[in-house]
Amino acid sequence: MTSKNTLNIPESKDAMNKFKMEAAREVGVDLKQGYNGDLSSREAGSVGGQMVKKMIEAYERSMQ
Repeated sequence: MTSKNTLNIPESKDAMNKFKMEAAREVGVDLKQGYNGDLSSREAGSVGGQMVKKMIEAYERSMQ
């Protein structure tokens, strides 16, 4: 079975990890390298939400 978290472009793994860490820092979540299973659903959701927000902002800028 394939994980839902596989990247379409495996070479982007480092960039995605950096992006995730930046998003976590922006919303005040103490994300660490490796296992983060101790995060609450709220914390994990806020990181994911921040990532989506940043991606939408970047897309909107590219349309101008």
